[in-house]
Amino acid sequence: MLFGSSAAICGAVVAFAMSVTVARSETAAVHSSAVVIAASGDAIVGAASMYNPFRSGWREGGSSTASGERYDPSVWAAAIKTSLRQKFGGVQFGARPKYALVEAAGKKVIVKINDVGPLMPGRIIDLNERTMRHFDPSLQLGVIHDVRVRPLAGDYWIPGPVG
Repeated sequence: MLFGSSAAICGAVVAFAMSVTVARSETAAVHSSAVVIAASGDAIVGAASMYNPFRSGWREGGSSTASGERYDPSVWAAAIKTSLRQKFGGVQFGARPKYALVEAAGKKVIVKINDVGPLMPGRIIDLNERTMRHFDPSLQLGVIHDVRVRPLAGDYWIPGPVG
């Protein structure tokens, strides 16, 4: 009797684990194919650069972002040009984060837009360190040209690469 109960519990745990794995893979597949469809508005095309207020020589701003979050170089995040704030639904202190699809050099990534700033002329977005490494692993380019940025409709995107 004890053996039968243990086997039943073990079987239930395995079934649950498998259902979670399937659900995660289905979510990832739906998420990647739905990104382009859910992109709202026209793409903004320009250049992207990187910002990190913790690197020596950073000249402006601080470690807090416009959304009130602390800058984190390990998440998928970016700052948009101040004049684009409204196109992205407003990036404001304490508000829900906004999301964008960033495309360049055959790669796509969803980023959380949690900051705004007066970027250098011709630049439309400043990527944090992790996001920039997706496009430029060595961080040697400094600027990525012909970047397409699309605001994403909705509030519940999972930032990261799109397959």
